[in-house]
Amino acid sequence: MIVGLTLLLVFQIIGNILEWLFHLPVPGAVVGMFLLLLSLICIDSLADYVRPVALALISYLAVLFVPAGVGIILHIERIKTEWLAISVSIVVSTVLAIVTSSLVIKYSSIWLKNRKQKEAEANE
Repeated sequence: MIVGLTLLLVFQIIGNILEWLFHLPVPGAVVGMFLLLLSLICIDSLADYVRPVALALISYLAVLFVPAGVGIILHIERIKTEWLAISVSIVVSTVLAIVTSSLVIKYSSIWLKNRKQKEAEANE
């Protein structure tokens, strides 16, 4: 698990450095996560190291909602006055996330299927 946690932290640090160097409009953690995704696609064996740590972190995901709940309680008056804009942004972003996720899954599965077929043909 130490190797997996180290990999996750290294990719986050690389993402933060790239964000800082190039003044990217995307948070460094997201850049690092994207780089990790590319690495996992290119190097299959990395998944064996990252999977146990990722599963452990996902089990604590609910804890991350506590600060959001506190923020809602702290800003309840503002939410009351701007509920329409907040509701529209939540609905639109949810729809965009669902569409984007479905397209990524669809094209990733096609890409993986083609990759496996090419590997099978190369092994023959």
